[in-house]
Amino acid sequence: MTLKAEMITKSKKDHLIDELMNKYLYEEKAELNGCCIKLITDDQMFKEMWQDNFKHISEFIRPHGRIFALKDEEKEGMRLFYEPVSKTCFLYNCNYYGHVKSIALAIAGDFLEEYHSIHSRYSVHGAAIDIGGRGVSLIAPSGTGKTTLSYGLLLDPGTRLVSDDWFYAQILGELVVCGASEKNVYIRASIKNTYPEFKKVISYTKLDEMDRGIIDISGVLGNTKKAEETTLFNTVFLKRDYEDEVVYNMSVKEAMDYLVANNFCNPHMLISNPRKVSIRKRFFKQFFERTRIFMLNTIETPEETLDRLKKIVS
Repeated sequence: MTLKAEMITKSKKDHLIDELMNKYLYEEKAELNGCCIKLITDDQMFKEMWQDNFKHISEFIRPHGRIFALKDEEKEGMRLFYEPVSKTCFLYNCNYYGHVKSIALAIAGDFLEEYHSIHSRYSVHGAAIDIGGRGVSLIAPSGTGKTTLSYGLLLDPGTRLVSDDWFYAQILGELVVCGASEKNVYIRASIKNTYPEFKKVISYTKLDEMDRGIIDISGVLGNTKKAEETTLFNTVFLKRDYEDEVVYNMSVKEAMDYLVANNFCNPHMLISNPRKVSIRKRFFKQFFERTRIFMLNTIETPEETLDRLKKIVS
């Protein structure tokens, strides 16, 4: 389920914070590729999963954004509010850590977009794998096999995971350098059915209500399987369309058209207006101009699709 954020004023934000004055709350700060994002929550599981998921940052660092993840019976159903000036989110009545994680990453992405001329880093909802020093990004709408293919690549020697879900990219001259967003990965327990290598770690991982948990990929596949960054050489889009070719090259224009038509393959963006879309288009055009671009149609068996992906990026 994707939540749409309701924009609120600074006065409304202050009012919501004032309501919490007498509540006992957990507070944790995390470093997301240079951004400090703070979690304030009354849910101990959210706090513990956040600690496992993200890199810790000093409490003396001022946050670039905040997320309040709270239970409130007076607010009907699950609600998401966002005050964009202070980059403050309020998430109410959520039992799913995945929303907390995605909103935190989206806040960091929104901050970087606002200050892109200073930080020159941008948010990409996709996976990034380093294969022998050459990076490949997998960008796709949900349900097209991005996570399954990412971990399939990791089973080969010489491959390292930068991110399985979300990374931050920087244009450096003619290069695209992407950096990790998370310390450890948030993964479906069902991954063990596809890759038995994960059975042991899943058996002792604490899972949320969506049957997902935080695991250290190095503890499953070895200490050499994690990378902090990589330089991208290939971009592979994924889709599932039984009326189209299985694999083909794409032009920059075709890639941009597909990305924009699918809302940048990112269902978690907090703000989408003409200015934001313009910033994203400019970045992704530069991104695609610096990599080879392919479309991989995931209509074959997972094994056949993985084999085709390996041939593309070899």
